[in-house]
Amino acid sequence: MNRKLQFAMITFSVLLVGMLLLGASTKKESSPEETYRHIGVFTEVLSKIKSDYVEEPDMKNVTLGALNGLLESLDPYASYLGPDQYKQYTKAMSEAKADVGLILAKRFGYVAIVGSIPGSPADKAGLTTGDMIETINNVNTRDMPLAYAEIMLKGDAGSKVEFSVLRFSRPEPQKVSLTRAAVALPAVTSKMLADNIGYVQAQSLAGTRSADVATAVKSLEKQGAKKFILDLRNCATGDPREGVTVANLFQDQALLGYIEGQKQKRENFEADKAKVVTRLPVTVIVNRGTAAAGEVAAAALLETKRAAVVGERTYGDAAVRKAIKMDDGAAVILSVAKYYGPLGKAIQDTGVTPSVPMLEQQGLPTGEEDEDAPKPTVEPKKSTEDELLKKAIEIATKGVIPESPTAAKTAGKDSGLGPLNIPTPK
Repeated sequence: MNRKLQFAMITFSVLLVGMLLLGASTKKESSPEETYRHIGVFTEVLSKIKSDYVEEPDMKNVTLGALNGLLESLDPYASYLGPDQYKQYTKAMSEAKADVGLILAKRFGYVAIVGSIPGSPADKAGLTTGDMIETINNVNTRDMPLAYAEIMLKGDAGSKVEFSVLRFSRPEPQKVSLTRAAVALPAVTSKMLADNIGYVQAQSLAGTRSADVATAVKSLEKQGAKKFILDLRNCATGDPREGVTVANLFQDQALLGYIEGQKQKRENFEADKAKVVTRLPVTVIVNRGTAAAGEVAAAALLETKRAAVVGERTYGDAAVRKAIKMDDGAAVILSVAKYYGPLGKAIQDTGVTPSVPMLEQQGLPTGEEDEDAPKPTVEPKKSTEDELLKKAIEIATKGVIPESPTAAKTAGKDSGLGPLNIPTPK
């Protein structure tokens, strides 16, 4: 199927979703007749494509493209998997295989990178937030189910996976070859900074890392810490509930957030005084690679005015997802509930807007540079100083928590940083 037809089907899918959502906004529940009317429009357009398009289309590909476009316009993490694909997916998820350490979403019909796990093959190659993957092993990711792309990343340790990547620094797609390996999620690290500032870095909140954060905070406070910096940059792994647990370490009273869905009754997360480990001032650092548990924690501390948050608007990925099996063995993977901050903003829809918005600055590489090595997505700047950490230290030292831009009067507005600068595939 050529690209014009693909684009037409994606556009139609977006319009169809728009009609469905418009109906939902005027009625709490759409009538069966209204739903079938929208489906009738969809069927009629497919019929016209088959009968009148300039060439005989592959209707299977047209339908699959429309389905994936429909899902992506609703949820960039949703997928439709055919019966065979779903079997591969369940098998891949149940087997312990090597990976390259990428966290993915869908943008413009293609696979986009949310972030790379620190220390993983993808991270070492410089793949980062905002890069677009055009092909995986020479298979175009246009209309590829996100879950299937994740399957393709897995394999035996030592085996290779080939990518064609669109990046800001180069006008043409760049070929990248990664060797799969056992990817270890980074541990929580901590240290004492000047002026009795305790610094805790969590690049993952998977497993027991929320407990590790608690241990680090207690240890630093015993060493004489008078204030804390919690660095959640590139923290994109871990159950979003762990973000609530981390926020509760610092906040002893308040609503920390909630989850809710069409069939998921609202579940509030209230701070538990028994779980608090410090009441000292705290400043949080985030960037565009902060997602899931990391941004749930940031939203809770920001919106309860417990902490200043410094950095970039977070990615926006905090939901409960479920594979819903269909009668023919296929499955749809959907978000069935979203995580909301204390002020009622869906984190997946908006991300977390910092109270001190700043673009993260990258330093120059050290030593001689390999011409064939992957180049960073954003052109490096001359300074190697960590500007976000510098600002967080300044705020911690002054002891001032700026007013949150996510207060009710500005809810839903941008930080001024603009959306993720993701290159659009041609």
